[in-house]
Amino acid sequence: MSPDPRTEEAQKREIRNRRNFSFRLNLFFFVTFFAFSMLIVKLAYLQFVQGPSLQEREHQMTTSKVPIPPIRGNIYDSTGQPIAYSTSTQSLYYTIQPGTKKEEGRELAGRLVEVFDKYGDKTKKPLTAEDVFEDMDFGGKVQPSTQPRRLKSGLTDKEIAYFSEHRDEFKGIDITEESIRQYSPDQVAVQLVGYMKKLSGATALDKYKDINEGQNDPTLKYLDSEEVGFDGLELMYQNELRGRNGLKTYPVNSQGRIVGPMQLTKPVVGNNLYLTINKNVQLATQNAIMNQLQKIRTSTNKAEYAPNARTGYAVAMEVKTGKVVAMASMPDYDPNLWQGGISQKDLDQVQYYIGNGAIREVQAPYADGKERLKHPSSLVNLGSTQKPLTILLGLNEHLITPATTWPDPGYFSFGKKGTKYEVRVKNAGGEANGTLTPAKAIAKSSNAFMSKMVGNALYLRDGTKGVDVWDKYMKMFGLGVSPESGLPGESKGYINYFTEVKRGSAQSALIYASFGQQGRYTTLQLAQYATMLASRGTRLKPQFVDHITDNEGNVVQSYQKEVLSTVSFPSAYWDTIEEGMSQVNVHGFEDFPYNFNRKTGTSEQDVGGHNVDNAVFIAYAPAEDPVLAVAVVVPEGEFGGWGAAPIARRIFDAYDREIGLTGVPKKLTETEKQAS
Repeated sequence: MSPDPRTEEAQKREIRNRRNFSFRLNLFFFVTFFAFSMLIVKLAYLQFVQGPSLQEREHQMTTSKVPIPPIRGNIYDSTGQPIAYSTSTQSLYYTIQPGTKKEEGRELAGRLVEVFDKYGDKTKKPLTAEDVFEDMDFGGKVQPSTQPRRLKSGLTDKEIAYFSEHRDEFKGIDITEESIRQYSPDQVAVQLVGYMKKLSGATALDKYKDINEGQNDPTLKYLDSEEVGFDGLELMYQNELRGRNGLKTYPVNSQGRIVGPMQLTKPVVGNNLYLTINKNVQLATQNAIMNQLQKIRTSTNKAEYAPNARTGYAVAMEVKTGKVVAMASMPDYDPNLWQGGISQKDLDQVQYYIGNGAIREVQAPYADGKERLKHPSSLVNLGSTQKPLTILLGLNEHLITPATTWPDPGYFSFGKKGTKYEVRVKNAGGEANGTLTPAKAIAKSSNAFMSKMVGNALYLRDGTKGVDVWDKYMKMFGLGVSPESGLPGESKGYINYFTEVKRGSAQSALIYASFGQQGRYTTLQLAQYATMLASRGTRLKPQFVDHITDNEGNVVQSYQKEVLSTVSFPSAYWDTIEEGMSQVNVHGFEDFPYNFNRKTGTSEQDVGGHNVDNAVFIAYAPAEDPVLAVAVVVPEGEFGGWGAAPIARRIFDAYDREIGLTGVPKKLTETEKQAS
């Protein structure tokens, strides 16, 4: 019987499978042996060859650097009296914890106040629970929700000890040692000096958007927690005032553990500014404005009464140096409110007074928006203070001569006579001044003379191109261009004569411009303009810093007068306007002991569909050798000679007492001291 071929094939297949399995098993053992061999070799290499170097790296140290915020330099007045200064203090901060409700915040505020009342400084005004809750800013209206809020600075040792011991009972609080920016309680030129914000809240300004980009020096890198200048001189001189960060350097091993003593690099104190502002002249200026506003709002004198006068602006500038000795934007406010972030309540109260109305447009301080639109901003038309420049232009363009005469009937008409297109420009009160020379036209403040003899004459000669001629002269005297002081946000003002050409005609533009109704400018521009009149054509850069010192008192930058431009006119032209300005009737200077040149202005302005009168005034003294020029603007102050001029008088008097219009400070008698 022959064998089954299928069985024989199965046996052969089984033999082949066994052989394949043996091969795979041997291959597996070989690969495993090879892998373990390589591992053993690698371990041996690491242990015997790389072991020493790896062991060295295990104990190798690096350093960790913790920055310390810089100490900001101080700001002093021209006599060395502190205006803004930095002090070291312990402050209590609060960070809103996620999920915390307002009710919990109020409860925490109440408990904090209990501690303040028990352990705090009893000589300081106590905080209320509502004050603290406002500073917590739960709505995030003032500060980002993640930014710590300063609730109190100047903690006593007992407060620090209590909060340190009971920290777990007050979630979100932290005690921080910091440099606090303090401002003079006298509130000296607060809008000029400016204020500060945390860097994290200041990135809206271009200066701080990418402030650390490309900065590799750790002592110059800005910290999110530090405060930086946000306006005024604090911003303008941020680089000089800031100083440098300090550093705490720790030795750290590869596990991140501190393995040695800390090394301290102390912060570098920033430079100090000594301003051209004289504190006593500045305070006299501020008080003069506020007292005058109160007086004219309640006066029984019809010529003086100005019921809507709520703000005032003044700048006093030295004619020979360009130093600004006083700049006031009133009412002002307490800049210490910005410490640690201002509350919404405080911000609402001071929002209309934060901006410097002497250098930029600030709206009238009315909470109701519709009411605010009915009142002028801080930028007003020149009014009759324009007229000295109008006469200079007329003389230099040979439209008139110093001896030109014109019989002023009280008005000047243009347009088609006897029709609705006829426009009559009237003098104040329609007064007919009779025969006028250019000097007399300034003294009498004749709108008709300016319109007929300069504005209209320029149009008849040059047509539409006459507006370009006018614009050239305005800009020569700093009107419609930047004063170039460098202050953040300073305005060029607003010129309207080109708009009037389109809306009306070149003729109406030049006529209205000739008596000051076609350009709105800042008080700083007016002061620069007055200084240029006083110096007979030298336009100076307004400056606010006399010199800068380092922390050791060494002068690192001294004062240098800067001439921006000059104009040259015949002496007879200057004599003409000075003759006219010396005869202008003005209230408040009756016993002034110096000859002085001046020009009043009642600046008419259409606001919200009705006309208002703004009080404007410029002057310089002594007339023979001008030292100080002053500009004053009182929106809705009515007549410049009544609403603004008395403020200027107080400024001249203060300068004379402190510095001297003749170079020597005038001493007060006992009677004068009591009166002041």
